[in-house]
Amino acid sequence: MDLDAFFVAVECKKEPKLKGLPLIVGGSSRRGVVAACSYEARKFGVHSAMPMYLALQLCPDAKVISGDMEAYSQNSHLVTEIIAEKAPAFEKSSIDEFYIDATGLDRYFGTFKWAVELRKNIIQESGLPISMALSVNKLVSKVATGEFKPNAQKQIPAGEEKEFLAPLSIDKIPMIGKQTATFLYDMGVRTVATLREMPLPFLVSAFGKNGISLWNKANGLDDSPVVSYSEQKSISTESTFDQDTIDVKRLKSILIAMVEKVAFQLREQKKLTACVTVKIRYSNFDTETKQIHIPYTSSDHVILRVVQELFDKLYNRRMLIRLVGVRLSNLVQGNHQISLFDETEQDINLYEAMDFIKHKHGVEKLVRATTIDVSKRVRMEMNLFKGKITKNLIN
Repeated sequence: MDLDAFFVAVECKKEPKLKGLPLIVGGSSRRGVVAACSYEARKFGVHSAMPMYLALQLCPDAKVISGDMEAYSQNSHLVTEIIAEKAPAFEKSSIDEFYIDATGLDRYFGTFKWAVELRKNIIQESGLPISMALSVNKLVSKVATGEFKPNAQKQIPAGEEKEFLAPLSIDKIPMIGKQTATFLYDMGVRTVATLREMPLPFLVSAFGKNGISLWNKANGLDDSPVVSYSEQKSISTESTFDQDTIDVKRLKSILIAMVEKVAFQLREQKKLTACVTVKIRYSNFDTETKQIHIPYTSSDHVILRVVQELFDKLYNRRMLIRLVGVRLSNLVQGNHQISLFDETEQDINLYEAMDFIKHKHGVEKLVRATTIDVSKRVRMEMNLFKGKITKNLIN
């Protein structure tokens, strides 16, 4: 089940006179990015992650709304409660998307009939539009919901998964982002049917372990279970040093690495944070923390700036430190683009590219240069000079 144009729907619920108008939720400055838009605006070619100035060129009469993450979170929680009351098992995969395992309900009154009734209840009780698709697995249900929304209620009968997926463009498959799609397009692979014909060994050589997942998805195969929903309170990491240190440069380098780790975990789990905490423990075991509330985000550079400011305020005793830590809390479901109201399209593309590389090769394969040990950096720079390796650092 997927809420239709969720941010826009919440804004229209708050202000009914906005219904039917071309609406854009996002940053109003020239550097702003479209976080969401109404179907009326989409008719002009506007889409999420588009630069705001370009969106307004395509749809100059659109009304721009800055966004209200607190209202979005509250309405998401309302829908979650309705589903939790009626569904045997469900998973909340993002702020506006849910997977429900309705296995066995067909023995009583029909699974599709039950799903249609649940959708009707959600619309009536929340005042928000929601689409639904039923199939034998999560993959096909998600693709079908996206393909037929808005206002969709669709069933893909068992055994018809391949037939449904075959004519679709490869970018309709979850996990195929811009980089993967471009790579496949260059090889002449444009539909799921063509992707399905690709030899599995070739896909593995080209995409690593993700090649197996690509092949399975092209064939409509997905055995991932519906993971029972539970609200995670925070994501954190900390490091205790073998030797206490007062090296501020080293401490800040470690904090940068920590931010990269927790921010990636945040995006992996499709979450945003609104509270950042930094923790330090001195050599005498005194422990101090500072936290600050921020607009919802999962961007490395936003969280990193806050962490560095908190550390500068926190570390004022100039004593040896034995531990530092970073914690992100006040979490809500949502993709990282939706918090980038005042960032550029390049920022979004950068995080997508970084996460793609980390998915394929491992988190440690792409790091900021400032987090690498000084001696190791010198050796790498010498090798770079000799042409022995390819530079893959971000500074």
